[in-house]
Amino acid sequence: MANSIKHVAIQHHAITGGLLALLAAIGFSAKAILVKLAYAAHVDAITLLAVRMAFSVPVFLAVAVWTNTRKQQTALTVRDWFVVVALGLIGYYLASYLDFLGLQYISAGLERLILFLYPTMVVVLSAWLYRQSIKPRERFALLLSYAGIALVFVHDAGMRGNGISTGALLVFGSALAYAIYLIGANHTIARIGATRFTAYAMTVASGASIAQFAVTHPLNDLILSERVYYLGLAMAVFSTVLPAFLISAAMRRIGAGKTALIGAIGPVSTIYLAWVFLGERVSLTQIAGSALVLAGVLAISIQRSGR
Repeated sequence: MANSIKHVAIQHHAITGGLLALLAAIGFSAKAILVKLAYAAHVDAITLLAVRMAFSVPVFLAVAVWTNTRKQQTALTVRDWFVVVALGLIGYYLASYLDFLGLQYISAGLERLILFLYPTMVVVLSAWLYRQSIKPRERFALLLSYAGIALVFVHDAGMRGNGISTGALLVFGSALAYAIYLIGANHTIARIGATRFTAYAMTVASGASIAQFAVTHPLNDLILSERVYYLGLAMAVFSTVLPAFLISAAMRRIGAGKTALIGAIGPVSTIYLAWVFLGERVSLTQIAGSALVLAGVLAISIQRSGR
């Protein structure tokens, strides 16, 4: 009887973790759609990013304060604070800014596929930084992933023309910034906790985004349509705050490998949402390219999480 109850509890834990990972993946995917819808209302990237972060920062501040009230918290050293600020600027502020800029030029589907390359970048950067060799299976996975991106890129270039190279490079830079963040954050997250680190790093990123707007734009630029503010609020709640904590909760329940596997629904979800809400066409070439990217990234993610 006890074993049966334990088995049911473990199964329930796994199902809950899977649902959390699924919701996080869809939430992250919806961001590109919301950004594209906001751009249709003639708002620029810096203003939109500032609106998103202004709606997000009260939650992250509240979580940061809450984590500080808990007992047995590890005190942050000067080095910890430096790492939190640096990684918050790189992984959340810079990555978000480049992504928002890139979405002015490329489709939501291509954007999500390029962002989804970040695990492959982690492999390459780790090999370079820690002088690790890239295994044959990983090399093949890298080849699959980048061949898929090339396929979708060439397809979109034929349909969209000018600007796609600029947009793709900006989003690639966003994925690279996030990969650097993941490599640098590993030790600090283990020391101070994922929730606490996320709250601090996102607060830093929010402050930087709002400061950039304040320096580069007059306050009149905040006179926006209700539509933009509703989209900014939706972006903050469903594509920023909730996914950031859902992904941590999912990883605690089912591990990084299974979370990555479920996260593969992200690019597929974006392509489908872009077709429904933005009218972006889906071709066999895009489907084939997406399949290659997903296969390559998942091969790398599952292998590395199993080490």
